[in-house]
Amino acid sequence: MKRTKPPYRADHVGSFLRSGPIKDARAKHEKKAISDAELKAVEDREIEKLIKKQEEIGLQLATDGEFRRSWWHFDFFGGLDGVEIYDLGHGIQFHGVQTRPRSVRVIGKIGFSNHPMLEHFKFVKAHTKVTPKMCIPSPNQLHFRLEPSAVDKKFYASNDAIFDDLAKAYGRAIKGFYDVGCRYLQFDDCAWSYLCSKEELRKAKERGINTDTIARDYVRIVNQALASKPADMVVTTHVCRGNFRSTWISEGGYEPVAERLLGECNYDGYFLEYDTERAGGFEPLRFLPKGKKIVVVGLITSKSGTLEKKDDIKRRLDEAAKFAPLEQLCLSPQCGFASTEEGNILTEDQQWAKMREVIEIADEVWG
Repeated sequence: MKRTKPPYRADHVGSFLRSGPIKDARAKHEKKAISDAELKAVEDREIEKLIKKQEEIGLQLATDGEFRRSWWHFDFFGGLDGVEIYDLGHGIQFHGVQTRPRSVRVIGKIGFSNHPMLEHFKFVKAHTKVTPKMCIPSPNQLHFRLEPSAVDKKFYASNDAIFDDLAKAYGRAIKGFYDVGCRYLQFDDCAWSYLCSKEELRKAKERGINTDTIARDYVRIVNQALASKPADMVVTTHVCRGNFRSTWISEGGYEPVAERLLGECNYDGYFLEYDTERAGGFEPLRFLPKGKKIVVVGLITSKSGTLEKKDDIKRRLDEAAKFAPLEQLCLSPQCGFASTEEGNILTEDQQWAKMREVIEIADEVWG
């Protein structure tokens, strides 16, 4: 039952804790003490080390750990045509903490051309012997994160008017990454988990989002973007519940969105967070169509250094397998270890212990 194509039985969401040299270099660069080229040289060296570490522990995939990013999403959005990052009056509210006050706005026609992260992927591909994986935020995430006044009316009449151009831009992004050799691409997406939360739905409605139709709209955007995906390219999504300095945002089971997300979105796989009771039970997995689609069950938490007991994880996999076939399941941490450069509250040693455990459990369960 070992998989030779992604997602793999032992997988990971994408980001890793930033190394000491990366943190030091980024701090110096922020103060203009080192140049762009000097920062890139440090990033290159540290990413090479990170790739080697992923290979050494036995992973079948490797990412750059998002070492060149400050944010998991804004850095990508800021590289799209017609989109810019700006300082907002407030950050994103997590439980007990706010992020830095940044957001995105649309200042022109949205497009994808000459994006810097194409080069980021090419570097990983050139330096790994396993499958290079690229993670980018989903198109839904851009729309969901927009403030009511964040779209220039000279270009779009409303926030919802960006849907078609957004989907087309992501279609071009898929082609762009494919053309530079990417065969494993992941769309990271908080929007679906927020639609599972009554509190987050209330906030979304206050921001002007039509919560009655938005799930249907998001299926359409994703499927339009995926329509021309080459057959030999795997595109998955990670449904995130919020991951900033070991805190979270959304709670509520997947039941409100599972039928649309698993049954109607044309993804090849889904990384679903199941590390706490906030995610509810495994019953929504019954909507996973029989066949090739995969759910990567996020049972190992990236939010603390405490190592889970193997038997507990195996028991939970058995529970999940009551609702979706075991051959259509895989295992990973519930999220990345550093969705922003601040990182979660655990050590690098604890991070790698968790990744080794994912691999060991996967070997014992699937062979």
